[in-house]
Amino acid sequence: MKNVTHWIGGGPVEGSGRTSEIFDPATGEVAGRVHLASADEVDAAVAAAVAAWPAWRDASLVRRSQVLFRFRELMYANRDELARLISAEHGKVHSDALGEVARGLEVVEFACGIPHLLKGGFSEGVSTRVDSYSIRQPLGVVAGITPFNFPAMVPMWMFPIAIAAGNAFVLKPSEKDPSASLLMAALWKEAGLPDGVFGVVQGDKVAVDRLLDGPVAQRVGGLDLVLISPNDPEAMLRHTAEARQRDIPFAADPSQQLARMPGEQIRELVDGAAYLFGNDYEKGMIEQKTGWSDEEILDRVGVRVTTLGPKGVVIDRKGEPSLHVPPAPERGKADPTGVGDAFRSGFLSALAWGLSLERCGQVGNLTATHVLEQVGGQEYELGQKVFLERFADAYGADAAAEVAPFVKCHHA
Repeated sequence: MKNVTHWIGGGPVEGSGRTSEIFDPATGEVAGRVHLASADEVDAAVAAAVAAWPAWRDASLVRRSQVLFRFRELMYANRDELARLISAEHGKVHSDALGEVARGLEVVEFACGIPHLLKGGFSEGVSTRVDSYSIRQPLGVVAGITPFNFPAMVPMWMFPIAIAAGNAFVLKPSEKDPSASLLMAALWKEAGLPDGVFGVVQGDKVAVDRLLDGPVAQRVGGLDLVLISPNDPEAMLRHTAEARQRDIPFAADPSQQLARMPGEQIRELVDGAAYLFGNDYEKGMIEQKTGWSDEEILDRVGVRVTTLGPKGVVIDRKGEPSLHVPPAPERGKADPTGVGDAFRSGFLSALAWGLSLERCGQVGNLTATHVLEQVGGQEYELGQKVFLERFADAYGADAAAEVAPFVKCHHA
């Protein structure tokens, strides 16, 4: 019987624990076993990718495209073998499996043109005093979790572009038809891809959960709070459900999406939030669409943070008096774009520092004021000395002394 392993650090790696049976769909008989990755084995694959990524990121575009071209030729030469593995474990006939491989190869061929695809751009004067430029850079280590129905095509929709762009890639294929993933990994190695840049972890929910949560948790030392920011409403609801499922506190920041979300979705997004952010208009919209009163919302959230524009911010908790934090004085208005995001970034930074809610509101207010005074919501420079001086002027020397150990800006 076949024994399907992981592929970590440039070669096959036996699992250390659980396995699952692989069935022949034509007969229903057991045809082999696949190792199911533990959290430690997923971490090993990610660690190998992290170690391999910097050199691959720095490889020239010519070098990357050479590897892609060789991989394409090897995939084409081994297409019948790949189709045979798909048929044996998935059950689709050989011609259908060949068609799946051909569709995947189209993406590989597209990725071979990566030197052209990664060109940036520059546009001068797109608006008053505004130029626009784009730079395409790799993200780092990325992962793909793919279904059973197309064990070669769907992964090839992902990893050729990711790898060509300079990323490392960890694939978690379906445990129902896992063998195609190992053949593709071996062909990557034969094509000259550095060890660790492409890895495969076989597995089930344990591996999936670790891929989704593990790298982030390791990088930041654990997940204390997840911010659900304005996004596609379905994605916001999905992230909220995942946070609940994993017992991770979350902050709800529905913002402009409130206008398009029905009350039922808003209730689902808000209920159980550790923090609920919004301005005074959004506060009223949440109450109107959900049918909940202010008191009923405070029954369902830990802290409600409502920004009031030039009047500062109000912070409410159930059973406690409202806390009003006055604004930091402005030195002029230039562009309100990004002010709300700036407030939340300041508030959450202070929260992560372990400061009181009053200090969180103060740091948020001053950050928002600073952004309001600049053109472009992301084009400002935040200087440590100026920030602390303005903080002391707005909220007092004692408050500034409490914040000072944590304010470590890139600019003086």
